[in-house]
Amino acid sequence: MARRIWIVLPDPFPTRVFVDCGIVEKLAAQLPGRVEAVLALPEDEAREWGPRLGDVPWIIGAELFPAEAGLLERVTRRVDLAIDRNAGYYPLSVRHSLRNGFHVERMRPGHPNLFLNSSLTGRLPDSERLDALMRRWLFSTRRYVSSELLRRMSGSCSALVVANVQSLQAVPFLNAARRLSLPVVGYVASWDHTVGKGIVSPHVSRYVVQNEVMRDDLTRYHEIPAQRVVVTGWPQSDVFHRRRPVSEYEEIIRGLGLDPSRPVVLVAGNTPTNAPYEGLLVTRLVEWAGSRSAAVRPQLLFRPHPRDHDWRERFSAVLGADDSAVQEPSYTDIEALATLLQHVDCVVCNAGTILLDALVNDRAAVCVLYDEGALPEERHAELNVTGKHYEELIHSGAFVQARDFDEVVAGIERSLAEPGVLAEERRRVVAEIVGEVDGRAAERVVDAIAAALAPGSTSASAGAGPVAPPRLYADT
Repeated sequence: MARRIWIVLPDPFPTRVFVDCGIVEKLAAQLPGRVEAVLALPEDEAREWGPRLGDVPWIIGAELFPAEAGLLERVTRRVDLAIDRNAGYYPLSVRHSLRNGFHVERMRPGHPNLFLNSSLTGRLPDSERLDALMRRWLFSTRRYVSSELLRRMSGSCSALVVANVQSLQAVPFLNAARRLSLPVVGYVASWDHTVGKGIVSPHVSRYVVQNEVMRDDLTRYHEIPAQRVVVTGWPQSDVFHRRRPVSEYEEIIRGLGLDPSRPVVLVAGNTPTNAPYEGLLVTRLVEWAGSRSAAVRPQLLFRPHPRDHDWRERFSAVLGADDSAVQEPSYTDIEALATLLQHVDCVVCNAGTILLDALVNDRAAVCVLYDEGALPEERHAELNVTGKHYEELIHSGAFVQARDFDEVVAGIERSLAEPGVLAEERRRVVAEIVGEVDGRAAERVVDAIAAALAPGSTSASAGAGPVAPPRLYADT
């Protein structure tokens, strides 16, 4: 069997970026016959994504970690898991965030977001030197790695590309590659990951990031040499670069039972973990719109977060309401999202990538910074934008900040009346955080991967040292 470059897709969001933004397809075209995808996702999700890969061969990651194993391997695996509870990925990630002041306002014991669960620090003493030893163990060649994973990688994998280098699911692949001395390219999945979404393995040949701030973060907080980091821009912006005709937008809107000739406000949801009171805001927005005369009532299109498994309950007020509709949440409808963001009249959201999506598409936006119906001490919405990666965005003046329902309504009305009022601020912050939106970011990601893995490349060895500074997207 020919050895191929394995592209490990460990989470839904980076999988969407790599598949729907064309990175997998373009890399396969540039390196014909040399690329294979590993869908390290729950099996049902993996089987949903597999057919979307076209001619690129793929395997389900779960096959590489069979439950059945020999006695020695089962014992080794059990010991490794026991150590991991106190010195593993999540204990180290939470300790790293606490030490650097990432999301400290949001952390609490038992938080359902594991990166914010302060009880996961483990039983070991708080010590930077001890944390350094734990990191060495976490990414060590002496750690347990599935024998089936090692067997398959040693026989059929020539190099590794990880679509989210800060994923727990990526750790065994990174360790196996290091044990087998395979070159590795690690993609940092999103603009917020460097400052609170986990620790980063230092044993990666090349790191690919979206912007200069992320490269600085890797150097400052994760001790990654800047020479091993390539800045490419944001591949998802490529999807937004192609203009969709109004006819495509009208078809989507009509399919949802709305009138494309009238204003549409897209209300984008957050997860139940980050926005537990969102259902109350949905209800109040529906009631507010319903209280207005049909002549001046904006239409509301609600888009739950893809990880909102309770969306039917949380968005139940939309069902049967006049001039309101709700989309079923999905990670695989990025074309529909792009079309909506290019044509809706206003976007209302709390935080997350959707806020940046709105600004990239030059949409007037209202950021909700309060929790409808919550006690005053409940500050989920506000705290969702307190991370370090939000500092520049929240101070940009590029969108309306609403701290009560009246301000939400005023923001919507202002956005509908004066959609271009903050256009200059939107362009400026997009240039600073996203970079140039020219439709070629995915190409630059592919070029960075191919260059790092090319025969004879100084970076094409696991744990490579400093190399010549890579060219940035602005120089191409």
